[in-house]
Amino acid sequence: MGFMSYFNDLKYKYSVFSIAEKIIFINIIFFLTPYFINTLLFLFSVDAKSYLEIFLLSPEFYNLIFKPWTIVTYSFIHDGFFHLFWNMLLLYYVSRMILNLFSSSTFINIYFLGVIIGGLFFLLSYSFFPVFKGDFSSMAGSSAGVMAAIIFMCTYSPDNEIRIFFFNLKLKYIGMLFFIFDIIQIPYGNSGGHIAHIGGAILGFFYARNMINGRDIGSNFEKIWKFFFKKRMKKATNISHKTLVRNNKRNDDSEKQKKIDSILDKISNSGYESLSDEEKNILSNYGKD
Repeated sequence: MGFMSYFNDLKYKYSVFSIAEKIIFINIIFFLTPYFINTLLFLFSVDAKSYLEIFLLSPEFYNLIFKPWTIVTYSFIHDGFFHLFWNMLLLYYVSRMILNLFSSSTFINIYFLGVIIGGLFFLLSYSFFPVFKGDFSSMAGSSAGVMAAIIFMCTYSPDNEIRIFFFNLKLKYIGMLFFIFDIIQIPYGNSGGHIAHIGGAILGFFYARNMINGRDIGSNFEKIWKFFFKKRMKKATNISHKTLVRNNKRNDDSEKQKKIDSILDKISNSGYESLSDEEKNILSNYGKD
């Protein structure tokens, strides 16, 4: 019973996270879980090299036909701690700015459309550019989605400033630096990844420009994911409500117990006759409960 109560409390805490915090939490779980799986497989002398491939985005288009989910799931897999750390840190800060202005649904649209467009840029680059011939490296990481969120905010509120060390810098200049950095880094490693970042950035830019003009280009995408997750979202809402009610009841019971303990102490020190009518009623009703 104690474990279930603790588990339900964890579920409630998760339910009150912002959508960005939930994405960060899921990324951390995806990052840590393979380490435990690798340990288990090692103990049973099982090869642990290939099982993550079911989540990674292959550079070959035909693989997408057999594993269509990888156009999204690749974003939950990271190559190392610092790959995860910097992506999640940037996502956390930019999400706070976006969620101050827009709904959670809009944030989901920006982030995951960035992931998908970034993935398509990665696939197209391997099909189009000769430099990638013979290279079959799969892609992992949420950078395309993070880049979409960053460039969206830098485009939507270009003159807003954030403090970096000892000076203020406008968001539009930060966006330009991120975009230029990805372009000049293409020849120096992770070329397909940097091209994916550019795809995410382009999505973020056009999404923001359209929002400024009163058009939400993610509205159709939103209808699709809400259709698939409607039942799950409804169930999660019911669970969260039940957990909240249970937690409130637990708090109420705790307050009642404190009052009863105080009344019993008063009886011990001064006798039953020293109680007020209200205290006698509380004690009487508690006995009925």
